[in-house]
Amino acid sequence: MTSDPQASASLEVTTVLHALADPVRLDLVRQLSGSDTAIACGRFDTTVAKSTLSHHFKILRKAGIIATHRQGGQALNVLRTAEMEASFPGLLRAILPPSRP
Repeated sequence: MTSDPQASASLEVTTVLHALADPVRLDLVRQLSGSDTAIACGRFDTTVAKSTLSHHFKILRKAGIIATHRQGGQALNVLRTAEMEASFPGLLRAILPPSRP
């Protein structure tokens, strides 16, 4: 896997909040937060078109919220939880539903 060059970008609060304000992007982040592994772009539970989904992933990557790595022919996405928590403590807990035991 190759690392996402965006992974080292500093997070800006206005960019992060703008990215998370969209319901589709917020749902993508929720799905990533509930997964123990990276999720391939085509495996998200969403009804938006592939081109629209690509746009949402791009905004999340540019904001620094997710990182995308290529493995074979798949683009795998992970939530940058540690970076988000370091930059904005408690933000993910505030916007995401609590984990179920």
